[in-house]
Amino acid sequence: MQNNTYVHKSAKLYGASSVGKESVVLENVILGYPQHRTLMEITKAGIDIEDYEQPGAVIGDNAFIRAGTTVFSNVIAGNNFRTGHNAMIRENTTIGNNVLIGTNVIIDGTVTIGNNVSIQGNVYIPTHVTIEDKVFIGPCAVLANDKYPIRGEYHPQGPVIRKGASIGANATLVPGVEIGEGAMVAAGALVTKDVPAWKLAIGCPAKIVDLPQKLESLNNI
Repeated sequence: MQNNTYVHKSAKLYGASSVGKESVVLENVILGYPQHRTLMEITKAGIDIEDYEQPGAVIGDNAFIRAGTTVFSNVIAGNNFRTGHNAMIRENTTIGNNVLIGTNVIIDGTVTIGNNVSIQGNVYIPTHVTIEDKVFIGPCAVLANDKYPIRGEYHPQGPVIRKGASIGANATLVPGVEIGEGAMVAAGALVTKDVPAWKLAIGCPAKIVDLPQKLESLNNI
């Protein structure tokens, strides 16, 4: 570990996992947990998970990772990374600087998150999602990536959330929609089509209306 970093004795760091300086890793945190394919290889080889060489998770400086959080292997997070309790971040996810992942958030892997992003508690983010800089996602929002679940071939395509967009609490974004730069999605909205930049999506299903002038500025995150 780097200088002045505290890792609770109950935390587990697998593979080549690392945490930058001035960081805090609290109770029962797991960093670098292997994905399913790797776990099967470990089981067949009959070795302990602690002895298996793998990339692990790489966390930058000034992190604060709260109790119960699990970060899988092949995750990279930048500086000032923070989580609530019991967050889960799966493999092949890249996270920028100054990002908050709230309590009970699930990021299901193969996700790209930019800088200065705030994702509040109980949000679900599936695979193949892109979240650009200065995005806010309110509590209990749900993003989807499979247009016809369990029917036909599976071609996951998650939403794209552009720079400075805001997603309200309990909103739902269907697969493949794009939320434009600076756009807002109201609480409880069901977004079934793209939202243009600097517009407001409101209702169920959502309608696109003009964004109030007082809200025409990027999020201050």
